[in-house]
Amino acid sequence: MNKNVKKWYLGFFCTALCVFGVSCASNPQVSRVNSSTQTDLSGYWNDTDVRIVCEALINDCLNSPRMTQALAKFKGKTPKVIVGNFSNDSDEHIDTSIIAMNMESTIFNSGKLDFVAGGKERGELRQERLDQQGNASEATAKALANETGASFMLSGAVKTIVDQAGNRMTRTYFVNAQMTDLETNERVWLSQNSDIKKIIVRPKNKF
Repeated sequence: MNKNVKKWYLGFFCTALCVFGVSCASNPQVSRVNSSTQTDLSGYWNDTDVRIVCEALINDCLNSPRMTQALAKFKGKTPKVIVGNFSNDSDEHIDTSIIAMNMESTIFNSGKLDFVAGGKERGELRQERLDQQGNASEATAKALANETGASFMLSGAVKTIVDQAGNRMTRTYFVNAQMTDLETNERVWLSQNSDIKKIIVRPKNKF
């Protein structure tokens, strides 16, 4: 075998190894863990934080003396709640709808409160009822202006306080939630959770 052929085979072999190595390196390593496993990769808000905060706020809401007092006025009837805005006033991207949905589903399943649709979903339902007026049979078309009005609105916000010195950072999350009487604007329940506090130490830059 002459030298040129040897060089060609050697070059082809090296190229193949490089391509194979890049291909293998680009494949992610995936492992499954229990959904309750605590994971903190970036130091930012995550699913563990959602679980801790929602459990605390929901427990506070369902066992609050003020909430119990407000429910007693309905004399055994289950009042209706609409979910308002859960704003993200923190310094990072947080999908607050996950907090709202978690609280809504758990409180609803407790049987103490019922929920009515709000926001985008309510708009879609109204549009569907309008569409039925001209396209569904008279016997099956749902009536307009027959919605169940809510007695309370559930809303909240997420805020953060960040303290940093050098490569060390402390992130504290304050999650507020409140139930407000829609007729009087009175707060019937209010709670704040600040259980999530993280200390993040970043590697120091080496020059």
